Amino acid sequence: MKTIKEPARDIPVRAEADVLVVGGGPAGIMAAEAAVGDGLRVMLVESRGFLGGNLTIGLPILGFLGRKGNQIIEGLAQRFIDRLRARGAASEHRPCKNHMSLTIIDEEEVKRTALEIMEEKGVEVLLYTFFADAIREGDAVKGVVVESKAGREAILAKTVIDCTGDGDVAFRAGVECRKGDAEGGMQPPTLMFCMKGVDVQRLRDAIVGHPDVYDMDVMPPEQFRTGKFITVGLRTQIRQAQAAGYRIPVARTILITGLADDEIWVNMTRVSGVDSTRPESYTYGEIEGRKQIYEIARYLREFVPGFADARIEKVAPFMGIRESRVIVGRYVLTAEDIIACRRFGDAIAVAGYPVDIHHAKGGDCTMHFCDDSYDIPYRCLLPERVAGLLVAGRCSSMNHEAMASTRVMSTCMALGEAAGRAARLALKAGVQPADLDVEALRAELRATGAYLG
Repeated sequence: MKTIKEPARDIPVRAEADVLVVGGGPAGIMAAEAAVGDGLRVMLVESRGFLGGNLTIGLPILGFLGRKGNQIIEGLAQRFIDRLRARGAASEHRPCKNHMSLTIIDEEEVKRTALEIMEEKGVEVLLYTFFADAIREGDAVKGVVVESKAGREAILAKTVIDCTGDGDVAFRAGVECRKGDAEGGMQPPTLMFCMKGVDVQRLRDAIVGHPDVYDMDVMPPEQFRTGKFITVGLRTQIRQAQAAGYRIPVARTILITGLADDEIWVNMTRVSGVDSTRPESYTYGEIEGRKQIYEIARYLREFVPGFADARIEKVAPFMGIRESRVIVGRYVLTAEDIIACRRFGDAIAVAGYPVDIHHAKGGDCTMHFCDDSYDIPYRCLLPERVAGLLVAGRCSSMNHEAMASTRVMSTCMALGEAAGRAARLALKAGVQPADLDVEALRAELRATGAYLG
C-alpha cells in the first residue's frame, strides 16, 4: 500500500478520566454504570449519535433465562429491562426452546433510557467520537486517541474498558486478537428490518394448525399459541420461493414479533464474508443487506401467511455483527466449557445460550446446547501482558465456537457490568485489574443483584 509521512504533532488532551469506556453498546452501557462510585470520573465514548448498539437494531434480547427456565442474567441488565417495562417498552422474559428466552424491546426507548441512566449516574458521554488509537506506555494502556469534528485529541485514563465489539482498543494496544474459525471464516452479519400491517394471528394460526406445512425447526406448536414468539423454520416456503426465482440468502425464515400487535422484525438478510474491521467490507455488507431486504419482503408477502398486506416500516441503523475480533486473554473460553456446563472459581457471569453458529458459507445454522448453564471466568476480560485494560462483550476472550454463545446481548450486558465493577474496585484498592481480589468482585456482584449461580 502506498504511504505518506504524517508530520509529528502535539495532540491536545481533551480529558483525564479514572475509567474510560469505549463503545456504548450493551456491554458499554453496563460497564459505565457499574464503574460509577467512590468519586471516580467515568467517561463513555461512542461513535454513533446514540447509545445502545445492538439493542437498537430490532433484535430481541436472548438468554436472560437458562436451559431450566430459571433467570441467570440479573443485576444491572435486569434493572435496565425493568425501566423499559415500566414504559411499556419491553416484554417479559418468555421461555423459548431454541433461544432459552425471548425479551422484546423498543429500540427507541433503549436510546432514551441509556442516556437517562448515564446522566443520572454522572457518566460523561461523548457521542460522534471515534476511537483512533491506544496510548500505551510500557506494558500499560494509559488512554486513547479519538477523532471527531474537533480533530484529533487524547483522553487519558487510569483504566480503559474496551466495549467496541471488535476489540479495537485491545488490538491497537498490541493485545493478541483472533478472528473467525480455523480458516478465518466469521459468522455473517444481518441487517434487520421491521414490517407493519402483519396479520400476526393468521401467522400464529398457520404455524399451530399446520405444523406439517409450516415446518418449524424443533419449535413446538404451543410456542406460538400465545404471547411473543420467534419463528425459525418455514424451510419449505423458502424452497418454493427459490424455485420460483426468488433470491433468498438463508435456509430458514426467522421472524420476531414486535411490541405492536401488527409488527414483525425480520432476521433474514445475510452477507457472507463481511469483516466489520475493514470499512470497504462493512460498506459492501450494508449495501448488499439493504438490497436483500426488498426481495425478502416480497417473499414474505407471497409465501408466508399474514404478510399479504404488510409493508416495510423501518430498517435498522446498522448491520448486526455476529463476529469479528476477540482477544486472547488469560483464559480462552471454549465450546467444550459451554457444553460441559463448566464452573470456575473466578466466575463473574453465568450464561446459558446455546453455541449458535451461523455458517460462514451458505445460509444455515448449527446449534449445540448445554444441559443447564455455564460460568464465564473473570480471566476472559483480562488481556495477556497488557495492564490498565479490560475487555467486555463479544470481543472478550472466547474461541470461535464459544463466542457463538456468549455474543448474545444479555451475556454481553453481564460481562460489561463485571468489567465496570472490576475497574472501580481495582482503582479503589490501588491495584491493576489483573491483580484485583476476584472474591471481592464476586461479592460486590452478588450484593448488587448479579446472578453467579
